[in-house]
Amino acid sequence: METTPVKKVTKRSLPAEVRTAVKAAQSKKGEDICVLDLRVASTFTDYFLILEGTNPRQNAAISDAIVHELKGLGVRPLGVEGTTHGEWILVDYGFLVVHIFSRAARDYYALEKLWGDAPKFEY
Repeated sequence: METTPVKKVTKRSLPAEVRTAVKAAQSKKGEDICVLDLRVASTFTDYFLILEGTNPRQNAAISDAIVHELKGLGVRPLGVEGTTHGEWILVDYGFLVVHIFSRAARDYYALEKLWGDAPKFEY
């Protein structure tokens, strides 16, 4: 069985939805933002957007901004989890999974290390 080669992406050629989510996170002062290209490494999603906020309220505001901006592109999340506590908010779009962490939660779960072989774009 042959597989189709995956076209290499750059920051500029990431899907518009991913770039929009990054900009929305930046607009709410999200920190240490990165995108992992998981198209080769994963079958459940194409991209992870990983970032952190300084407190649960900011994390919720970042999540709300991303959902709002992507809704403007006609994209709605399949699910949103973690808004009650705000330590790790996950917004699932199928092709894109957004992880908004507190610093402690991000250090603990270390998703960038878990998916260390994936191409990474830092903002």
